[in-house]
Amino acid sequence: MKASDYIAKFLEKKGIKYIFELSGGMITHILDSLNQLTKIQIISMHHEQSAAFAAEGFARMTGIPGIALATSGPGATNLLTGIGSCYFDSVPCIFITGQVNRHELKLERNIRQLGFQETDIVSMAKPITKACFQIIDPNELQNILELAFVISTSGRPGPVLIDIPMDVQRSNIEITPFNNETKELIEFKTTLIYDLINDINNSKKPLILCGRGIRASNSIVLFKNFATITKIPIVSSLLGLDVISYEDSQRVGFIGSYGNRWSNIALGNCDLLIVLGSRLDIRQTGADTNYFQNRKIYHIDCEKDEINNRIIGCVPIISDLKYFFEKFNKIACDHEFEIKSDWIKFIEEEKLKWPDTKEVDTIGINPNVFMHLLSSNSKKVAAYLADVGSHQMWAAQSLEIGINQHFLTSGGMGAMGFALPASIGACLAVNKSPVIVLIGDGCMQLNIQELQTISRNKLPIKIIVFNNESLGMIRQFQDSYFESRYQSTSWGYSAPDFEKVAIAYGIQAKTINNEKEVLTAINWLWESNNESRPQLLQVMINPHTNTYPKLAFGRPITEMEPFVKPLDMEGT
Repeated sequence: MKASDYIAKFLEKKGIKYIFELSGGMITHILDSLNQLTKIQIISMHHEQSAAFAAEGFARMTGIPGIALATSGPGATNLLTGIGSCYFDSVPCIFITGQVNRHELKLERNIRQLGFQETDIVSMAKPITKACFQIIDPNELQNILELAFVISTSGRPGPVLIDIPMDVQRSNIEITPFNNETKELIEFKTTLIYDLINDINNSKKPLILCGRGIRASNSIVLFKNFATITKIPIVSSLLGLDVISYEDSQRVGFIGSYGNRWSNIALGNCDLLIVLGSRLDIRQTGADTNYFQNRKIYHIDCEKDEINNRIIGCVPIISDLKYFFEKFNKIACDHEFEIKSDWIKFIEEEKLKWPDTKEVDTIGINPNVFMHLLSSNSKKVAAYLADVGSHQMWAAQSLEIGINQHFLTSGGMGAMGFALPASIGACLAVNKSPVIVLIGDGCMQLNIQELQTISRNKLPIKIIVFNNESLGMIRQFQDSYFESRYQSTSWGYSAPDFEKVAIAYGIQAKTINNEKEVLTAINWLWESNNESRPQLLQVMINPHTNTYPKLAFGRPITEMEPFVKPLDMEGT
């Protein structure tokens, strides 16, 4: 069997329905085989980075590995940001790159390049993948493809890259049975469950911190059972926002550098913290971690090395979250945990003191108010995809995310340009149900070309562009630390009229400038004749609208601007 034919049939057999790519000479064999032999839909993007993000969006929505293809040289290197995004945020994806013919590989020769566009993508991608393969022997293809799926989805999910020379793709291969070896389940001592139960009972101010690991391990239902049993208030990391409904009585809010002020206060005052599938990185905890010393912390993660890094003294429970929840819920199901009413009352009072819609003092449209109105009137949406910047934090602070809705954003990589292409994969993952993109004018210009992909495929993606005519989050830094010298954020920066751009791509669009227009514009998105089509809404935001509250650098998590003056410049 021709190798490219086998690749195509293998992917179809694995249940792959969509592949994202930008065509190039070194993947033409694979594309032709996919087209001729399978029902897989080939989604042609306009940049390989976009293809990678689209694959990521699909994988985040389904848990099934997203697939992206790219040709050799610049095609392969353009994937790297998307690969890194998958790696840092634990997303299963398989990236297949074409490579020059084997006889054109420089191998051990001390030269830069032998074949045209020859690039050692395997070495480049190794630090940001779970595994990288270059197929030199065509008969290794079968085993490597099988192994790639196992590696990508087992343990902590993540990306795998397979680099395939052109002559390997067109060669004939022999098909043999594959031995699918899976990793053994990581066991932990049952005594740790009883210790945790005891500490919950003895605590006065317990708190759960949920991260993306809950969704990545497909444990949403089990987590809900865990939360119901323990009756503990819940805060969320940026990537854990969608594991608990906005309406859930145990939900507190979003924590971190731009977290809800009341949530950070709760985090700073708890005496027991249960961390579920979250890394406790600097954007969650702030630079000052001393306040963590006076409390008990249980950190549950599938990788030992992720625990006791910045935050020392955690009780480690090394486990897949699904297994942990199953074990805990079974042991504790008949246990009656006390509702910590004084603690809950304290959190509720703090929330009343610091409403998210009052943190920002601005002229014109208040972005936090907008997020509440958008989400409370968008119950039909399957997912929100936030790009990176001020709008990302406004969304995290104020979106009313429903029980069956997803929230997708680039966390560890923090890649501007993520949301628009990722929305394509996300929308296809839910059979072309509507999804919403939340994006700034700066981010919009990184992968704006994918408006054509959205238009061509008639995807019901609702694009909300928050246009403050600047790179707002960096501009805010410049106000704080550079005496408002706006180099490259306002000075030397510009943005087009996105309404006109969208119309040029065949997408309906409109612009709003004041708060009186907000609700009418949101309703326009969901009019019966608009619901199933792409639309763009440009929301003009005052350029000096800041992102508040904001953690004051070097201070505890409870001390946030604008009421605390920063001591020094941010490191992150």
